[in-house]
Amino acid sequence: MEKEITWQDFAKIDMRVGTIIEVNDFPEARKPAYQLRIDFGEEIGIRKTSAQITKRYTKEDLLGKQTIAVVNFPKKQIANFMSECLLMGAVDGDEVTIIQPEASIENGLKVS
Repeated sequence: MEKEITWQDFAKIDMRVGTIIEVNDFPEARKPAYQLRIDFGEEIGIRKTSAQITKRYTKEDLLGKQTIAVVNFPKKQIANFMSECLLMGAVDGDEVTIIQPEASIENGLKVS
């Protein structure tokens, strides 16, 4: 278990619901990954990220799927790609299962 945080620490994390609208291979990544574009609605817009989720998902599986991502991290350079958010997932070794809402909901809704 990680070090305990405060409610104020947690409140700083901006997690939002978004829909994956584009999935591309990412051959430049050190580990197998996809490049994703996720639509977070009007307020936030479309953000890019890369994710090491190729073991569990095909590109076709991911397209149109809703997920949760942290949208207030600073941008991060990954190979020749600029990541703008962090996809949330449950990690089991090198296999990642993305976190999804149970039902289809509005893009951009805040997770708390």
